[in-house]
Amino acid sequence: MKVLFFNGSDIEGGASRAATRLLHGVKAQGSDARLYVQRKYGDDPLIDGPATLPGKAFGLARPTIEQHLFDITPGKVTGPFSASFLPDGLAAQVAGMGPDIIHLHWVARMMRLETLQRLGVPIVWTMHDSWAFTGGCYLPGDCTRYRESCGACPVLGSAGGLNDLSHRIWQRKRKSWQRLNMTIVAPSRWMAACARASSLFRNARIEVIPNGLDVNRFKPVDQRTARDILSLPQDRKLILFGAKSATNDRNKGFHLLVQSMQELSSGSGRNDLIELIVFGSSEPDLRPDLGFKTRYLGWQHDDTALALLYAAADVFVLPSLQESLGYTAMEAMACGTPCVAFNQGGVPDLIDHLQNGYLAHPYEPADLARGIAWVLEIEGRRKVLSLQSRQKVEQEFTVKKVAEQHIALYREILRHD
Repeated sequence: MKVLFFNGSDIEGGASRAATRLLHGVKAQGSDARLYVQRKYGDDPLIDGPATLPGKAFGLARPTIEQHLFDITPGKVTGPFSASFLPDGLAAQVAGMGPDIIHLHWVARMMRLETLQRLGVPIVWTMHDSWAFTGGCYLPGDCTRYRESCGACPVLGSAGGLNDLSHRIWQRKRKSWQRLNMTIVAPSRWMAACARASSLFRNARIEVIPNGLDVNRFKPVDQRTARDILSLPQDRKLILFGAKSATNDRNKGFHLLVQSMQELSSGSGRNDLIELIVFGSSEPDLRPDLGFKTRYLGWQHDDTALALLYAAADVFVLPSLQESLGYTAMEAMACGTPCVAFNQGGVPDLIDHLQNGYLAHPYEPADLARGIAWVLEIEGRRKVLSLQSRQKVEQEFTVKKVAEQHIALYREILRHD
């Protein structure tokens, strides 16, 4: 069985990690699998990118060109948005490899919507965000207009009507998605429910299969050893937070973390015994007062170093507004680090409240602070949470188990093709 994966990049963000890990999981099960990306930064031999200099340049410039073309540049929108209008070379990649099945991941900025009609083989599409069933936004928040026909888009600040850009994109998607042999994979029950409620995927086949993780790479390491290797203090409780663009992407919730840490510091007797570590962003120009000493480590490209960082921490905080599942939380849990997060999106599929972590009331910084304090205040309890965090990932989210679920799905689709 020959599987061709598509994703925007090989190493940027959670979707890239999910696609790459699944690629290797499927390959390990004996399938012929490759991943094609628009922007390739690594040297993985199973991953292909544009071969020519113009192709590489267009891959990098394509999102910016499209944003300017539709006048949806930063400052004029309240969140990420993509029209997927520019031409692409995906059909040529499919013709060159001749796959039995295509598996799309995050392709909003590498694909023209109308291309899917030309691929000619069954398609599986994993929803890492909501873009595939909206009029162009990735994170609809409280907006449910994707259940109808979009328009009057809060992200665009548009007024609605037939010429509304989000409505026009929705129309293009409706036309392009019709009569496709396409199966939707949702990484969580929440994402599946959103897709089923959408006007574009209401009648589609939707399966829930989570993202997978290499639990031999992300695993518990003695905390003192991890801290020695990373030159982190042994005499402090370490709170960890991180994501791509951790302090700049509003969806990652850094503004809520700031409030939560201030709340925690006001009730803490010894603030010098707690330290916050942030990865995924450099120190902001306008550094907020979080109440505790804070280290900013920048983006962590290496999984081994990232796993050590998780293992060194006492608790990981995920203050995101909307996550399809929460990959950083899964990685932390695999390393035996309990997580505190808002009870939103797909996060409850990962974190069992008071069993392996803490689910705070959505977007209440004070409750997030209570959860952090609850994890840290009794070391014996924290160790139990640590063990149960690791067990949860081993039982449900190993890349081997997830790859097996996908292969079973591929085979079923091909039997009925």
